[in-house]
Amino acid sequence: MFENKNAVITGSARGIGRAIAESLAEKKCNVVISDIQQDAAQQTANEIAAKYGVKTLAVAGNVTKKEDMTNLAQKTVEELGSLEIWVNNAGVLRDDLLIRMKEDDWNLVIDVNLKGVFNGIQAATKPMMKAKYGKIVNISSVAGLIGNAGQANYSAAKAGVLALTKTAARELASRNITVNAITPGYIQTDMTGALPEAVQTELAKMIPLKKSGTPDDIAKAVRFLASSDADFITGVILRVDGGMAIGF
Repeated sequence: MFENKNAVITGSARGIGRAIAESLAEKKCNVVISDIQQDAAQQTANEIAAKYGVKTLAVAGNVTKKEDMTNLAQKTVEELGSLEIWVNNAGVLRDDLLIRMKEDDWNLVIDVNLKGVFNGIQAATKPMMKAKYGKIVNISSVAGLIGNAGQANYSAAKAGVLALTKTAARELASRNITVNAITPGYIQTDMTGALPEAVQTELAKMIPLKKSGTPDDIAKAVRFLASSDADFITGVILRVDGGMAIGF
């Protein structure tokens, strides 16, 4: 299903992005590890290549810079021969109450989490349109569906990703390119693991399944949407949240 296919995952040196890369590599998909730090990206790429026996490539890139994303797509095609899958995963947090939020923190989160997805879609679309085939998966958040107190910037950006996903899906369908989004809920990562235990307990209570998710839960959903099993699925918002946003 994934043999001889090549996937780019932004923000994939660690965390959810790395889990996505490993999930695809497990099925023999070649992966391009892209992160803002070249050394971290290269280390992850080397480890995945050794573990799964696939081709890997490490490319440093800032998703807020259009030229970096264009370069990422071009290097993928030059080094691996084609580009079939692109996952817009890179993201940042700068939380604060709306009334206290600094303009710089607003701008950074919008630039990375929304503009970065826009830049990624544009970069991926050019080679995919030529090939008349492609799978684009955007990582949004339940915050984009329900809003989170203290996350006005993050919630706004992630809601924007959902609208962008639907528009891109409509525009690119005629070229056999699908565009879908995943909205993770409370996922256990290094970042969420650093929260006080009491906060983690309260978050878990909000989830009908009474447990947090894992990066692998997100990775498996991405792998499905990037596979041929999802050829007739586009413009879909897939919640992977343990029921946290039921009804949205």
